[in-house]
Amino acid sequence: MSRSIVYFTRDLSAAGLKKIYEKVNENISGKVGVKLHTGEPHGPNIIPHEWVKNLMSSEPELKDAAIVETNTYYEGGRYTTEAHRETLKINGWDFCPVDIMDEDGTTALPIRGGKWMKEMYVGSHMTSYDSLVVLTHFKGHTMGGFGGSNKNIGIGCADGRIGKKMIHTREGSDNTWSIAEDELMERITESTKATIDFFGKNICYVNVMRNMSVDCDCAGVDAAPVVTPDVGILGSLDILSIDKACVDIIFGMKDDERAAMVERMQTRHGLRQLSCMKEMGMGSDDYVILDMDNDLNEITAKDAAADCVPFVGGRTL
Repeated sequence: MSRSIVYFTRDLSAAGLKKIYEKVNENISGKVGVKLHTGEPHGPNIIPHEWVKNLMSSEPELKDAAIVETNTYYEGGRYTTEAHRETLKINGWDFCPVDIMDEDGTTALPIRGGKWMKEMYVGSHMTSYDSLVVLTHFKGHTMGGFGGSNKNIGIGCADGRIGKKMIHTREGSDNTWSIAEDELMERITESTKATIDFFGKNICYVNVMRNMSVDCDCAGVDAAPVVTPDVGILGSLDILSIDKACVDIIFGMKDDERAAMVERMQTRHGLRQLSCMKEMGMGSDDYVILDMDNDLNEITAKDAAADCVPFVGGRTL
């Protein structure tokens, strides 16, 4: 059985993003949604909107695409549709249509093989799309350990009131965030499976390893300072392979470079995301990284980590 392909470039720029995307866009057609984490107001670590604007304006299949999001479960700058649209303007996401997919309610999608849930409630607009580009800022996460493509879809496509509650809150509990560790990772992954099964082959994944705080972009300006080196951009048609490659790159860094991110992943049981994706048949953990900066030569995650841009003391969010 052939290994899944993960493309890699160290070029953290609009050109690098375009270069990676064009390696994995073969099945993107029709009405296209671009799933981003657009961030809380003035969030310093989100993918630069200029990169995304360049990508969407230069790729024929993306010229009529929309950025797609859902409202949050926590109260903040994206809790209501009205507040969410204001935050989108603040953060520069007003250069194209942005579809807040749960603005008009929810749709239930089946979860095949779910342990905790049999269906997931997503924004009702999602089923009007033919293809999904999952464009993810890879980083740490307060509860999930890390936020890769799996978290971007599993939390990010679930609607803000029903779906996200199913993931985070045990029925009858007074604690909004009563589900954590392994069960939370499994619920996030089950939610993701509902979405990727809906899109089938018409989906691709791009992870940007830049400005990686141990906190999610949900934390906005309150996120912990960045102490992990910048790495590059990865792309794949396999969600498990791309998230595992990013995790393996972090673990391949020097001890002082990886310490904060590894601690966050391990203490939150974040690696359960990967094993759960494998158990649910969502992809392969047997992958090859092809280096786009060096004639598509095969490299290891440790090779990619060796070329990361070292953290320089004093850099903060």
